[in-house]
Amino acid sequence: MTSAGLDPPPRVEARGLARRFGPVIALDAADLDVRPGSVHALLGENGAGKSTLAKCLVGALAADRGRIVVDGRDVTLRHPRDAHALGLGMVWQHFSLVPCLTVLENLVLARPDAPRWIDWRHERAALDAFLEDVPLRIDPGARVADLAAGEKQRVEVVRQLRLGHRVLFLDEPTSVLTPQEADALLGRLRALADAGRISVVLTTHKLDEVIAHATHVTVLRRGRVVADAPLDRTIDAATLATWMVGHAPPSVARPAPRDARQPARLSIRALRVARAAGGPPVAIDALDVHAGEIVGVAGVSGNGQRELVEALCGQRSVDQGAIDVDARPWRADRASMRAARFGCVPESPLANATAPDMALADNLVLRVFDRAPIASRTGRVRRDALRASAQALAARFAVQSGALGRAIATLSGGNVQRAVLGRELVDDTRLLVAVNPAFGLDVGAAADVRRRLVELRATGCAVLLVSEDLDELITLSDRIVVMFEGRVVLSTLGVEADRQALGLAMAGHSAIASARADN
Repeated sequence: MTSAGLDPPPRVEARGLARRFGPVIALDAADLDVRPGSVHALLGENGAGKSTLAKCLVGALAADRGRIVVDGRDVTLRHPRDAHALGLGMVWQHFSLVPCLTVLENLVLARPDAPRWIDWRHERAALDAFLEDVPLRIDPGARVADLAAGEKQRVEVVRQLRLGHRVLFLDEPTSVLTPQEADALLGRLRALADAGRISVVLTTHKLDEVIAHATHVTVLRRGRVVADAPLDRTIDAATLATWMVGHAPPSVARPAPRDARQPARLSIRALRVARAAGGPPVAIDALDVHAGEIVGVAGVSGNGQRELVEALCGQRSVDQGAIDVDARPWRADRASMRAARFGCVPESPLANATAPDMALADNLVLRVFDRAPIASRTGRVRRDALRASAQALAARFAVQSGALGRAIATLSGGNVQRAVLGRELVDDTRLLVAVNPAFGLDVGAAADVRRRLVELRATGCAVLLVSEDLDELITLSDRIVVMFEGRVVLSTLGVEADRQALGLAMAGHSAIASARADN
């Protein structure tokens, strides 16, 4: 290793890689050239093949055809150990650290050459020396469970560097970070790359981060490379989006100001709900969502948003407080949801909003299967009417054609998301709770979902939009509230929203005055 603790990165090339999953072509003669010292963005809509390509290059998948070349030499990657030996490593989207162990313990035990008997004093000294020349600050003695999301992400990156990996494949590395944490992490990685000490392959849906931090971009569409270019000032986010989908994606305009006289469809007062992972409960003193209003909920994942949504949807008990819908106490049962025209798109829709082993068609009509025209007067289900209704919803929301008879669990994440959206975003919905509704969708489909939310708002629907995409929240929301450790710590009008202030609030640094803002 160099004095900096990192060897120079190799050049990594994929030449004509192909990979098929049954009848589905995931990669079709795809090329990628990762030059030393670059931050190389790998983009594409959902299902374009970018994750498959990255997995082939770190030994997690084997290509059916093609070559992988490292520093001019053909290599065979049958296992991640083979990639490790060449200095190639992956930082996955979901953390893989052991929460009950310290940072130092996680880093040492990740080494394939970890000794049977560990001299922890020596290991701490070696790590301290390594960190002196790596611009990523971590606390070796901290317990991982006590770290914030941004700190855990830094530990994941340091672990890869400490293992000697000089080409890092990052899968959505900023999805759980505040804007400040994201800029800090990518800025430090860009500094290491500019110094010639690492290369980074960045898979992300956040195009502004690509523009700000990447040096090169490769775009995949349906398994093929459709664009490959160095990033310069002539390439903007709109250009990248057009490359990804093949045409300019539809724009979503900010909704017109709402009528402030509209009644509150959803009212929350003095709500207390236990957190899934322990810690302080969700404690919301007051939150209203009015007819014809979109209220956005921002926050790093794990700060009580999930528990709030589960309480509203009847999946978690309320310990204290009141939830009213249309000025009546809320009971989240089927009859109440139907009467209130309540729709919900929860986190992880396959697990929380579907019957996974049932057919897609049956899942699409779960809201209406016991009503005419699907149900007869005797309650018997008319299968032809069920299929016609399901087919119409599938077509309207671009759910995979020909999949109506398949178990919904066999569909891709993007198709499951569209199916649940199609079922819940109907025209007569009066109150909608949606969590990351555009997650996993390509640029065009995501824009279509956001347009539908604006259209629902225009009909008088009240929308509580929980999202980890600040740009989505700022564009769509009439008001934005930020949750931190189960509490609303900031409330602001959408037109006045400031990314810097939102990011600080998401990290728990909002001012006391903001925490007392009128909800």
